[in-house]
Amino acid sequence: MNKFQGTGVALVTPFNTDGSVDYNGLKNVINHLVDGGIDYLVSLGTTGETATMTKDEKKKVWAYTAEINNNRLPLVAGIGGNNTLAVAEDIKTFDATGYSAILSVSPYYNKPTQEGIYQHYKHLSEISPLDLILYNVPGRTGSNMSAETTCRLAHDFKNIIATKEASGSFDQFNQIMRDKPKDFLLISGDDPVTLPMIALGASGIISVIGNALPKQFTEMVNLCLDGDYKAALPAHLSLIEFTRLAFAEGNPAGVKAALKHIGICGDTVRLPLVKASSALEQLIIAEVEKLSVTA
Repeated sequence: MNKFQGTGVALVTPFNTDGSVDYNGLKNVINHLVDGGIDYLVSLGTTGETATMTKDEKKKVWAYTAEINNNRLPLVAGIGGNNTLAVAEDIKTFDATGYSAILSVSPYYNKPTQEGIYQHYKHLSEISPLDLILYNVPGRTGSNMSAETTCRLAHDFKNIIATKEASGSFDQFNQIMRDKPKDFLLISGDDPVTLPMIALGASGIISVIGNALPKQFTEMVNLCLDGDYKAALPAHLSLIEFTRLAFAEGNPAGVKAALKHIGICGDTVRLPLVKASSALEQLIIAEVEKLSVTA
């Protein structure tokens, strides 16, 4: 599980202007992140716009990502949904070559009870060939996976090894840290709270802005993991404005605008998402240049 210490990045999926997957752009993103010193990659999480991708596209992106990564970094695949049996089938048929774990979001829209969430992950745990990372993001799913449910799953299933927590609740983070198994990882799911979460005991972050700022973000995270919060604080503060701008009009439009500016990939997103407005794009470019980000 040391594979998932430090900075993970939820990869964007670059698209060509006609909406097709831009594989050359994806190669550029992966190499940019490897060169930037991040610790692991997450393929086709929310930031990858999976909600608007076909099953065939997902299979091709997973395979291509593993090929380009070429075992340089640990790989995680995002496989989730709100139909437990369909998610289980996707996991069973997933070609796990090159992958170390699966990140699976708590079921969205249905608003299951805590027992329903538990039974969902219990089923996935029993059929998954890879370790599982829970993902709690109430702002997107419409329901919160409680600390009690998270820790119950962590204690009951050895292949449930971590949770990506994006609830924003430090009360919840505190409870998870207190009650989880010793080797179970709490991973930040929100860029802006990475420093305080690591101070609490989190193992790191699965980041969005790391797509554009891998070196800057990884350096800050590593200082935190070394316990040097005094040195980490200026880096943390320097990233606040870029992070705010990156999410101002939704994810991943903002971070794709930054990636376009530094020459990694284009900024095309799929409907119903739209590109960052020209006003926001100019603010993002100015912040990128202030941070001296280059490809």
